[in-house]
Amino acid sequence: MVELNHTIVKARDRVVAARFVAEILGLAEPVPYGPFMTVALAHDLTLDYVQEVGDFPAQHLAFKVTEAEFDEIFGRIKDRGVAYWADPFHARPGEINRNDGGRGVYFEDPDGHNLEIITRSYGSG
Repeated sequence: MVELNHTIVKARDRVVAARFVAEILGLAEPVPYGPFMTVALAHDLTLDYVQEVGDFPAQHLAFKVTEAEFDEIFGRIKDRGVAYWADPFHARPGEINRNDGGRGVYFEDPDGHNLEIITRSYGSG
């Protein structure tokens, strides 16, 4: 079985970016590891934020969450005034989607990475 262990996410400020995602998702405080600030997810997966100077392409990171977690995370998104969309192209602002009988929403981190929370895997409905 192949299991994703970590992925590197570029950031203008690795501490700010890692704290943003950890706080929004309700995760533990990021910890430094070499040049990275790591955010621990389920199954020993980490997001390893690294400082980058200059331009870099935005990434898309999707997080599957429970219905209760969705409510908590979406509440934090709204409380902080973070813009959100129902689609990856940001054509439906201020909405969530109900794809496959679940709920989903897209929002950006401080570096413009397109983050998403979903309660059902796409194609599962």
